[in-house]
Amino acid sequence: MYNNITAKDLKALIGKANIIDIRSSYMYNMGSIPGSKNIPSNYLTLNPEKYLSKDDKYYIYCSSGMNSSKVCSILSKLGYDVVNVLGGYYDYVSNL
Repeated sequence: MYNNITAKDLKALIGKANIIDIRSSYMYNMGSIPGSKNIPSNYLTLNPEKYLSKDDKYYIYCSSGMNSSKVCSILSKLGYDVVNVLGGYYDYVSNL
């Protein structure tokens, strides 16, 4: 099971949390949440141990929150502490 956070609430954690953007590198380069790391979803779900530690918490976002929800479901079942960012990058930008 994983938790959710709004993009608005995530703003308070920027610079203090592990934030992962699972969109394509192209989309990430067009704009991203400050301090986030880009790990496209297919890389992250196929080889999570390469990118994540089970000792840390990660905030996962995509464009709208749909793909990040699926990725969080997969990762949480594997034992990772993940939080889905509701609304994704679009919600973050709309709340600037």
